Amino acid sequence: MSSRFYVTTPIYYVNDKPHIGHLYTTIICDTLARFHKMRGDDVFFLTGTDEHGQKIEQSAHKNNQTPKQYADDVSLKFKELWDSFGICYDKFIRTTDKEHIKSVQSAFLKMYSKGDIYKGEYEGQYCVSCESFVTNSNTCPDCNRELILLKEESYFFRLSAYEDKLIKWYNDNPNVILPNSRKKEILNFIKSGLEDLSITRTSFKWGIKIPQEIGDCKEHIVYVWLDALINYLSAIGYENNLESKMEFFPPSIQVVGKDILRFHAVYWIAFLMSLDLPLPKHIAAHGWWTKDGAKMSKSLGNVVNPQDILDEFGIDSVRYFLLREVPFGQDGDFSKKAMIDRINADLCNDLGNLLNRLIGMSEKYFDNNLISHNLIQSYKDELDSVNSIIKELEYFMEEVKIHNYLESVWKIFSLANITITKKEPWRLIKEGKSEEVSDLLVFVSNCLIKGALLLYPCMPDSALKILSVFGVDISYDYIANKNIISQFTIKPIPPLFPRIEPEAIKQEVKMEYIKKDDFSKIEIKIGTILEAEILPKSEKLLKLKVDLDEGRVRQIIAGIKEYYQPSSLIGIQVCVLANLKPAKLMGEISEGMILAVKDDKGLSLITPHNLVKNGSNVS
Repeated sequence: MSSRFYVTTPIYYVNDKPHIGHLYTTIICDTLARFHKMRGDDVFFLTGTDEHGQKIEQSAHKNNQTPKQYADDVSLKFKELWDSFGICYDKFIRTTDKEHIKSVQSAFLKMYSKGDIYKGEYEGQYCVSCESFVTNSNTCPDCNRELILLKEESYFFRLSAYEDKLIKWYNDNPNVILPNSRKKEILNFIKSGLEDLSITRTSFKWGIKIPQEIGDCKEHIVYVWLDALINYLSAIGYENNLESKMEFFPPSIQVVGKDILRFHAVYWIAFLMSLDLPLPKHIAAHGWWTKDGAKMSKSLGNVVNPQDILDEFGIDSVRYFLLREVPFGQDGDFSKKAMIDRINADLCNDLGNLLNRLIGMSEKYFDNNLISHNLIQSYKDELDSVNSIIKELEYFMEEVKIHNYLESVWKIFSLANITITKKEPWRLIKEGKSEEVSDLLVFVSNCLIKGALLLYPCMPDSALKILSVFGVDISYDYIANKNIISQFTIKPIPPLFPRIEPEAIKQEVKMEYIKKDDFSKIEIKIGTILEAEILPKSEKLLKLKVDLDEGRVRQIIAGIKEYYQPSSLIGIQVCVLANLKPAKLMGEISEGMILAVKDDKGLSLITPHNLVKNGSNVS
């Protein structure tokens, strides 16, 4: 039976371009949304950007822009990145949307009319960077920046009035916060005593004015957290002109970073109580990502740009690594070595090789036509094991234990690999037992189909490619009803996950001298670029067709889009590292490397001084 599923990311603050932490949150929500859609649920997936506040006003001034111009530019970067990763959101909200402004003012007025908002004066330490007030400290506990002393007239929300109600709600609903270990910190915060919350500012102008019915609207603007949190309502038509989708409310799950859990688990819940609206079913807080063991920061130059790893490894490999590498709720460390190890071990060795073996044996032994007459009888225990594994997967997804979910999906692929090794189909063929081999390959096919369907929410492109081998569409019924397919026409596809050599990791090393014999192993040839085009969804890569006088044209993917227009490259002769092992970039095979030199003035292709014959060796 289908149901409604409403999943939200936090709306991302437009003080800077998106980083890997933003990507991680969004991929988790995208995975949950795809899982529920596949299951037949009616899904609404919300993401967007938070665009008001003093920090945005200051950043805009530094960039010689209006706050709206600055917000437009940064918000677009988020939207473009989500689109390049194929994020299946249903709405991208911006807090500068007129519908959102209307919802915020309406919510403010309702709380005010109820007596939950009153005018007072605030004096205390304030962190501009985090847009938060801090007590008992000289520095911000979140970002360690210096605080400023702020004194101004403000409207306050009576948060203290909801202390007992919040405690009771959490006691009555013990599984609201995921992972459950974070519930204690929230309850401790509430029990320590809640102070009324300043929700307006007068010292800057970039924000939503309070409702004109209250007055003061020329001076007071709504403080960023009340403004931001209302987006979960405004996006689905709360008190505005959008088509109402309030039937999705309350959210099924709201995914946030652990640093903003308090705002969602205390302030947001109290706001909803004040508005007499139903409360979220789950709030899930994930950990942070570090880089090679160190906290990411601009000053250290170790911030991971999502577009860079997308260009280098492809969408699904990035998605898999982020979802599989670290249990939800814990901090994770990003390194290229860890990512390459994970891709080679899991995607290349376990899944990729399993699919390649099946395709190879199907073509060699059965001309790609497989049929089984005794599958259920011959593989009853193995099929029971597969169904037992599948049985626990829904729980893992509901609890946002996607790490465990993927571990279990891989048990299916491991079972198939072990069964092939155990049965030794190459021996059975020699013994004339082709029916047993066909049964085996049909069993493996069913494992791959079930595994690919389960993998679809996490790695949609790869899952669809695997399913295309068997002519199967996305259908959760095939999993839920324990269906088995006994006949296939296999449609071969190229290898999905070529092995990545560890040498591909760029790192600073001391000069190592090589011998002449080592250099002789390298083949650098002259080739002419015949075609050049932009590789879709990539900020750096061009797809080139290069003639090396080999009787065919090579395809080479080159990261030179920033420096060269495709049309300017046609007819240019370049130096090509010709005997480099082919690699897959953004789903495209690259058969070599174009040589170039880069300095502080830019990048230049290395070309012969005079026109020479294609295929000539550089020596």
